[in-house]
Amino acid sequence: MALWRAGCETLESGLGGARGYNRPVSTLEAQIGDLLRARRLTLAVAESCTGGLLGHRLTDVPGSSDYFLGGVIAYAYDAKERLLGVRHNTLYEHGAVSEATVREMARGARRALGADIGVAITGIAGPGGGLPGKPVGLTWIGLSARDGELAEQHVWDSDRAGNKALSAEAALRLLWRYLQGAPETP
Repeated sequence: MALWRAGCETLESGLGGARGYNRPVSTLEAQIGDLLRARRLTLAVAESCTGGLLGHRLTDVPGSSDYFLGGVIAYAYDAKERLLGVRHNTLYEHGAVSEATVREMARGARRALGADIGVAITGIAGPGGGLPGKPVGLTWIGLSARDGELAEQHVWDSDRAGNKALSAEAALRLLWRYLQGAPETP
């Protein structure tokens, strides 16, 4: 019984208390929200390996409905094609975890939800799934906006949960860097 109670206390402290889930909103998410709101920009996301973690983090900010329109979790090739408009040839020539695919995912999220900005994540969270040239931990992050596109590659060295968390964090950082120079909307 004492071991069970200690485990519950550890879980509660990790969740932010007995009532849980009241962790403070990170400065990064709040800053992104402030920047999107100030520029009157809307955001949509497309996620594969993170399974909704990016959207979850964005919606941890009170009032995020002012700028966050929604997200698409497209894990399978077919979902990427049907929901985000990723071309069949892109997936089969470059693979799901590639710069070409993440760019099309970001464009697709933007188009599907009518947002000003689309951010996408695709990767190999692990522990399996790595291939020669595409190791476990490989992640592509993409951003699509009216004034251009960005994409960056990362290779994480963590477990599945860690790789997902690092990928969502990298997507937030890419979005934050973009918003630092984004023009204001009239």
